[in-house]
Amino acid sequence: MKSTKRMISFKGLLASCAIAAILFTSCTESKPNTLTEQEKADGWQLLFDGETMNGWRDYNGTSLTQPWHVVDGCIQAKGDGSDSDGYIVSDKEYENFELYWEWKLTKGGNSGMIYHVVERPQFKVPYVTGPEYQLIDEPNFDGVLEPWQRLGVDYAMYLPDTTKMKVNPYGEWNNSKIVFDNGHVEHWLNGVKILEFEAWTDDWYARKNSGKWENAPEYGLAKKGVLCLQDHGSPASFRNVKIKELPRKTQEVDLFNGKDLNGWEAYGTEKWYVQDGLLVCESGPEKQYGYLATREYYDDFDLTVEFKQEADGNSGVFIRSFVEEGAKVNGWQVEVAPKGNGTGGIYESYGRGWLIQVPKEKEEFLKVGDWNTMRILVQGNKVTTWLNGEQMIELDDEQIGKGKGRIALQIHDGGGIKVLWRNLKLKTL
Repeated sequence: MKSTKRMISFKGLLASCAIAAILFTSCTESKPNTLTEQEKADGWQLLFDGETMNGWRDYNGTSLTQPWHVVDGCIQAKGDGSDSDGYIVSDKEYENFELYWEWKLTKGGNSGMIYHVVERPQFKVPYVTGPEYQLIDEPNFDGVLEPWQRLGVDYAMYLPDTTKMKVNPYGEWNNSKIVFDNGHVEHWLNGVKILEFEAWTDDWYARKNSGKWENAPEYGLAKKGVLCLQDHGSPASFRNVKIKELPRKTQEVDLFNGKDLNGWEAYGTEKWYVQDGLLVCESGPEKQYGYLATREYYDDFDLTVEFKQEADGNSGVFIRSFVEEGAKVNGWQVEVAPKGNGTGGIYESYGRGWLIQVPKEKEEFLKVGDWNTMRILVQGNKVTTWLNGEQMIELDDEQIGKGKGRIALQIHDGGGIKVLWRNLKLKTL
């Protein structure tokens, strides 16, 4: 009897151990959603506390109404989302970072992690601005997948090395990491680097301007934005979402090389060309608005440009601006105009109009028929302009502080405009 009791006791112990093992591998394994002391010292921050959805909200919203909730220490998408909705974003914006998370999909599941997302009413969905690390259960997905839609891709841009990918099946946990370091990008899967590329190179722009993103002019340009989780119509779970921010590197950039328009994109039918080492903007026969915008986004910067007005000099320098459908730039313009028309003031191209105009006595600083030097300092909410060494305006504006986008030169409508530009030099801050 004693022997039998010992055997029963031993079997009970095994059963208890099995139950403990199951619990240990559940969503609450080894205190997930916490940081080690070393991680804290290294600068890692949790983006999910394991209990609430604090820090997350609807895309383009101020609160959380989308079908996301917390289940057993995991953020979970219910699977009610679609291409047009179901997105949640972080409260905070991030620029350069290491971003780590663990994820689990249901059979045939489809989701993603999107970053550098720009929130504006004109952008109906986050993926038209933010790059995406694709998460998908390939073996059981109901449909044909293109190579650029598969697991681990930089969606519709760069493909991973599939020979390095070891994936746990649906219903089991995997982990991923994105490294974004001043344009250098890495995708990791289950501890292995599967993809590496450089953003904003000629190769990157060639891919952006063809295929999926050829009609999404602002895709991938933002250097800073919110993070986004996607509910694409199937349940998905996330845990241990954490981020370590990396420093920004200061750059000095010649925006115009004196030879061609490399680094710029023209919108509209007006004329932009290079002549005798100068960048020339000139009204075309349609006499409409025209813009020449940088390919890249610049948020905080110190910009100096030289300009000479010939004929009617009604033009301007847009800051933190983006391109809408057609030839329309949406943002804030530092005015360049004939004397008496506010060169150096700031005009909002939608909504509020003039934000600050130049005092009349400062109109005399503009040199008619000669070269002028404009300096534009943009940092956070503040914009300061100088003309030929004289301060023109200083503005503190919260909406500008939230903006991000390109630098763009303008041709006003009405015809008869010609302005010459040179020495467009920028330093990022």
